[in-house]
Amino acid sequence: MQVPRTVIALVCTTLQLCFGTVYAWSFFQTMLVRQAGWTFSQTAWAFSITIFTLGVSAAWAGQVLPRFGPRKLAVIGSVLFSGGYVIAAGALTLDMLPLFYLGYGVIGGAGIGLGYVTPVATVAKWFPERKGLVTGIVVMGFGVGAFLLSKGLAPVLVVRTGEDLSQVFLWLGIIFACLLIPCSLLLSDPPAPATLQTVVAGPSGAAPVSDESTAVRTYLGSQQFVFMWIVFFFNIAAGITVISFQSELLQEVWGLSDPSLEPATLAGYGATLIAISSLCNGVGRLLWGLLSDRLGRVRVFRILLASQMVVFGILMTETNPWVFSALVCYVLLCFGGGFATMPPFVLDVFGSKKMSSIYGAVLTAWAAAGIFGPVYLGYLKDVYPDRAVMYCFLVGILMLGGGFLFSYLLTDDRIRLGRPTLEGTLREFGIPVPRKG
Repeated sequence: MQVPRTVIALVCTTLQLCFGTVYAWSFFQTMLVRQAGWTFSQTAWAFSITIFTLGVSAAWAGQVLPRFGPRKLAVIGSVLFSGGYVIAAGALTLDMLPLFYLGYGVIGGAGIGLGYVTPVATVAKWFPERKGLVTGIVVMGFGVGAFLLSKGLAPVLVVRTGEDLSQVFLWLGIIFACLLIPCSLLLSDPPAPATLQTVVAGPSGAAPVSDESTAVRTYLGSQQFVFMWIVFFFNIAAGITVISFQSELLQEVWGLSDPSLEPATLAGYGATLIAISSLCNGVGRLLWGLLSDRLGRVRVFRILLASQMVVFGILMTETNPWVFSALVCYVLLCFGGGFATMPPFVLDVFGSKKMSSIYGAVLTAWAAAGIFGPVYLGYLKDVYPDRAVMYCFLVGILMLGGGFLFSYLLTDDRIRLGRPTLEGTLREFGIPVPRKG
């Protein structure tokens, strides 16, 4: 039975919502430091390992998606992601930080990576006439996922379990498994018309020999890909630094503004910021994606990077918690905008046939940023607790400035290997070419 494409879009969005809960990490940050006795640097490594593994596995998933198919990758990703929470629960019970890194970081991160690329690439195939809109909606789900966890699942489970984090992580693993695995089983590529399949396969039924892998490797070595990767890295690194510690950062600002506030109240303010900023992350993925259709991908990246430099400069010395929160929300709006603009950017420059492979490779910038951003901020909080906020945003300005400079080496022009031919153009757009003779 063929699943309607509207159901496919809903399933893809649900998958992204669940996987996107990783951005609510800072909800658990202070609780882990307080209950487990781990330092901020140690807990920051858990988040960094998650994002690094996510990016690397997403790159691999982009390469093998055409061969494995979306359903198989999504199911594997769902099992790994849910299992990562269960292993992390055991690690908390046994007080084993390396096991926590393995479960939440390596296994859970790999699950997110396999699951992240699959819905984006799949839904674009089902809606070729509206791929910009539907991919924006789907990746918006990933941004909103932190709201689902920080203001829904996590607070309820924390109360129900008496703040027992091992039980919280165990129940999260069970709940995500119940949501993700059934949704993954519904994923599939759209059917190709029988007549087109016959033309492609030929009389013998054998698929034509393709030099697709060679083409992808050549594109990955191009200057355009390198500059796209660098710009993407700087935008992510600046934003993910704020994401990884936004709750603690706001609690520090509120604590300075009103020293009489209780820790529980400050934690509630931090959770609220995670929820609202996650909505901005999601909205930014739709808003900037639509703007990039009108203004161009390169111009949107320049706006994202330049405006954030100004915002980070203000955040260095801002002591009003309301203004601070609003500016953090704008950073998350731009963070999501980068993820919304990059998929159609890859489509514009490299073509739809190579989208999953090249976009997966671009996501290794996410992996690198996930290691760099949270780890250096965790170090600053441990070594310079009184000046960590100021140093964090100063480094962010430098990263954003680097990305802005590299953006002037980018173009929206389509890249082609060799001289364009009619046959190559037809294949680029997925149109089958009859065999000669």
